[in-house]
Amino acid sequence: MELTENAIYDNLIDAGCSQQTAKQFINGLKNGKTADSLKLLTAHRRTLLDSLHDAQCKIDCLDYLLYMIKKEKTNLEKRR
Repeated sequence: MELTENAIYDNLIDAGCSQQTAKQFINGLKNGKTADSLKLLTAHRRTLLDSLHDAQCKIDCLDYLLYMIKKEKTNLEKRR
């Protein structure tokens, strides 16, 4: 299956790339600068992973807080 320019553009937008990045990627492919285009995707992927890791850290903080509150509640109930 050959990817059309529209399919590539739509995929990049769905992946969270800006319109500018998507156009820059496609122009790079058209101009034979595949390596530069791939660097754009790699950079965007890295940005997405950083965001994911940040979100995971926040979830971990909330999970710890929930754990501590439930633990304290259980300890208080045992003392009664």
